[in-house]
Amino acid sequence: MSAGVLAVVPSAQAVPPDPAAKKKQLDSQIQESRADLHESYDQLAKSTASYTLAETQYKAVQVRYAAAQGRLAAAKAADVVAASKLKAAEEALQTALSDVDAGEQVILEQKHVAGRAAQSAYQQQNSLVGLSIVLNGASPADVATGVQVQRNVFGIQGNTITKLNNAQAQLANKRAKVSQAEKIVAAQRAEAARTVQQVTALTLQVAKDKAEAAKLAQARLVAYKAAEKDKNSELAQYNALVAERNRVQAILVARAKAEKAAAARRKAAAEARERAKAKKEHRPPRDVPDDPGSSSGLSYPINTYITSPYGMRFHPVLHYWKLHDGTDFGAGCGTPIHAAASGVITDRYYNGGYGNRLFLSNGVINGSSITTVYNHLSRYKVRVGQRVKKGQVIGYVGTTGYSTGCHLHFMVYQDGRVVNPMKWL
Repeated sequence: MSAGVLAVVPSAQAVPPDPAAKKKQLDSQIQESRADLHESYDQLAKSTASYTLAETQYKAVQVRYAAAQGRLAAAKAADVVAASKLKAAEEALQTALSDVDAGEQVILEQKHVAGRAAQSAYQQQNSLVGLSIVLNGASPADVATGVQVQRNVFGIQGNTITKLNNAQAQLANKRAKVSQAEKIVAAQRAEAARTVQQVTALTLQVAKDKAEAAKLAQARLVAYKAAEKDKNSELAQYNALVAERNRVQAILVARAKAEKAAAARRKAAAEARERAKAKKEHRPPRDVPDDPGSSSGLSYPINTYITSPYGMRFHPVLHYWKLHDGTDFGAGCGTPIHAAASGVITDRYYNGGYGNRLFLSNGVINGSSITTVYNHLSRYKVRVGQRVKKGQVIGYVGTTGYSTGCHLHFMVYQDGRVVNPMKWL
């Protein structure tokens, strides 16, 4: 079969890009990836996390905004109550002041009355009046009349003084009410001032929260669009990987059938020759091994650690199961890659998902047609059609294609279908 049939890109694209430039380009787009995923969903994870953060911040500021609005409404209501209390207190103060003015007027009038009574008493209630009546030979009736006049004068004076004392007591009580009213007014003015200050501060806070909410809403929208874009990109990349795997698998299945059929024919021919030879030599025929491979299996392409094994993965953002179709070996870019088994290089080309790919047909091993595939190479060491030996350097580790960092994505096709490489290593 002719080599190189897997490549579906123009020959110019088969030339691997400059590894330094490619690495710099990728590093500017994505950061270090999670070890449990081969495909680069880093950017999607970041944009989704950014959207989630923006959503959380937006909801938080909405809560603060609503709470601030509630406090502002309460403060405004308190301000109305405080203003009402202040108005009532001021009216009570004015009433108390008017009462004091009226009381002072009553005191003044009572003082005038008391003054006149005192003058009258002084003029009429002199202690010599009774004596003059006696000395003047007044009759007992006249004397009795004079004493009665004296008593009337003293009664008027005492009543006036009592009224004056009462008026003064009432005035003191009214002045005490004025003092109390003044304290209440001062307290209500302070409370009104506090509510006004609170309303002012909360008004500013509401405006600030509203502006922040609008800003975060915009950031949330931008993050959402970015996340959707990256999600669609991630999905497209994954679909492209699946399409590439299915396309290659279809070709390798047909190739494996042809290869196994050819190997079977060669083995049958070899067995026929062995039987003829054994018959000629008068001995039992010997077993003929599979051709052209061996039963020794595969060796590790890189002597290093595994960063991500073969198997199904649940995508944390796209929320579907996907197959990680190989074993990832962690190594720095430029690390030599060795052939896992002897064979022929059948294909090498660049793919957007797998990067620089190298296909090595290892022939029939233990009854199965085996093809090993090396992905994300920085550059090649061998050419298509070249026969290589097990352990020979065939290329170098890179991070080309849809990759998150320098590593080798190693795949094994058994009879044309992708399998877990570890069952062969």
